[in-house]
This record gives sequence, C-alpha cells and structure tokens, in this order.
Amino acid sequence: MPRPETVVPDQVAAPYPVAFDSSIVCGFGRGSSELGIPTANVNLNDGLNQLDVGIYYGWCRLTKVDHPECQVKRDDGNTVSFNYGNDLAADEVDQALPMVMSIGYNPYYNNQEKTAEVHIIHKFPHNFYGARIQGLVLGYIRPELDYTTKEALIKDINTDITIAQEVLAREPYLEYRTSV
Repeated sequence: MPRPETVVPDQVAAPYPVAFDSSIVCGFGRGSSELGIPTANVNLNDGLNQLDVGIYYGWCRLTKVDHPECQVKRDDGNTVSFNYGNDLAADEVDQALPMVMSIGYNPYYNNQEKTAEVHIIHKFPHNFYGARIQGLVLGYIRPELDYTTKEALIKDINTDITIAQEVLAREPYLEYRTSV
C-alpha cells in the first residue's frame, strides 16, 4: 500500500489532545538495533487504548523514578538494564520533548499483539527503561502500513519524524508544550 498524503489541521482538533502516563516497558529491541530509530514502549491501557492503529505526533516528558537499577529478561531472552531514568541528563528530564508514536501491530514484523511505541525526537546516550513518560497526543499522521523492505519502513518513519517536527513547530501546537 502506498503512503497516503498527510493532511494536518492548523490547530489541535477533537478528539485530541489525548493524554497518557506510563512506565517505559520492554519492547522487542528492534527500534535501536535494527532500525536505528529507538522507541520507548508504553502500555496501551494508560490512556492510549482509545486511539486507532496508526502514526501520531505530540509532546512527551520523561521523569526519573526513585528505584534501584535492575536487570529484566525480555521475551526474546535478552537481558536489559532498567535504570528508571537515573542516567538521563538534566535537559532530558521534566521538560517537553517532541514525539512520534506508532500504535499497532507492526505488520512488517508480523506482531500478534497491539503495541504503542514512542520515538522521542532527541538523541539519548543511554536507555531509560522504567522511567515515567507522560504525553499528549495532538494529532494523526497516517495509518499503519505494511512494508516489503526494512529500508522503506525506515524511510517512512523518518518522513513521519520530519512531519511531526514541522507540525509541532507551529504556534497552536507549541502551546501544548507546557501542558505535558
């Protein structure tokens, strides 16, 4: 299926904004390692279950959690370090950061379970599993698509990121930075 044209309203319109608040949980480990586009996986039942499958944009904020670091075994058998955001720098915590979010089944990977994955548009030097993420979804970019190649998937994700950056730079969307 070809990528549909993205039409973004001039301002936030119903049913948005949609708020969510979740811990960052283990995903499949593909965002960073396979795609070069890290994602923070969040629980769908934390405000996001009302959204249809697709790609969205908005603002989010990370918060450290006072919890000792621990190791958690992912479903694929790999172990990841849950540091609860304690390695986040001062400019990465408690402030609004732009995001793109995928809600769906990732048909390229044939997922059986619906997931929510947030790509925070910022370069992080460390993971932050276990940290809290609060967000405001402000709009919809496109439906979830199937891809025949990983390169096509990466190209579309990067297009989504560019669209989100351009939209969130508009005044009506900038105003929501202080609400997250």
